[in-house]
Amino acid sequence: MIYVRREKLKFILMVAAFMISMGLVFKLLQINPEVSLSNLIERSVDEMHLVPSKPDVGKKMMEIKPNVPKAKCGLAKPCPADGLAFKMYSGATNIVGPQICFDGKMLIQKETRGNWLGINIAVINEETGEHVKTGSFNMWTGKVEELIEFLKSIEDGSFVLITTFDDPYTKLNDEARTLLAELGSAFISKIGFRDNWIFVGGKNTLARVYFEQHMKNDRDTNKYDGWPEMIEMEGRIPRLR
Repeated sequence: MIYVRREKLKFILMVAAFMISMGLVFKLLQINPEVSLSNLIERSVDEMHLVPSKPDVGKKMMEIKPNVPKAKCGLAKPCPADGLAFKMYSGATNIVGPQICFDGKMLIQKETRGNWLGINIAVINEETGEHVKTGSFNMWTGKVEELIEFLKSIEDGSFVLITTFDDPYTKLNDEARTLLAELGSAFISKIGFRDNWIFVGGKNTLARVYFEQHMKNDRDTNKYDGWPEMIEMEGRIPRLR
């Protein structure tokens, strides 16, 4: 008997709530004629769609990522508008070749065995930021005269990016060292047999830019048998226009 009374009470309360709700709706329609019953229903449906639901188990929530420009040459973050990115690697032993990336372009591609042995030079026009030429000079079996001729041909207002592979030393002479020092190298006089060396400098450029690393071939500290550890370097060169 008590259960039946409770059910009747629930029914009466539900009817009363419905009547009150309908009364409020009709009163709202009288106050604002622009509001229609269909609009109210559509709004209610839209609000229902806005209620977040729990993701299904095992599914990842989609993330909206900002449209961030990708950094060139694999740098951690993009260069500012007035900069040109570069990233360089020396070779590793006589197996893995060197690499030079400049402004998103691979000027010297890392290869294995035989290619890019010795001293490798990429020349960049400072005014335009364009790649002018690339030279590779074997300092074990090649001719140092070819390196000297290339260095003398570099025009004023040029940046140079230099990396080594295997041996940069054996055929290197004083004239070649002097020309490389004039480009801004501080370590060229210390380069020895199978040393690793990477360098960024320039010939009479408006922006004085110098980056350099040198890893000595030392049996006590070498990572490999007969060769030092590969070295890498990254940065940016000012853009003139």
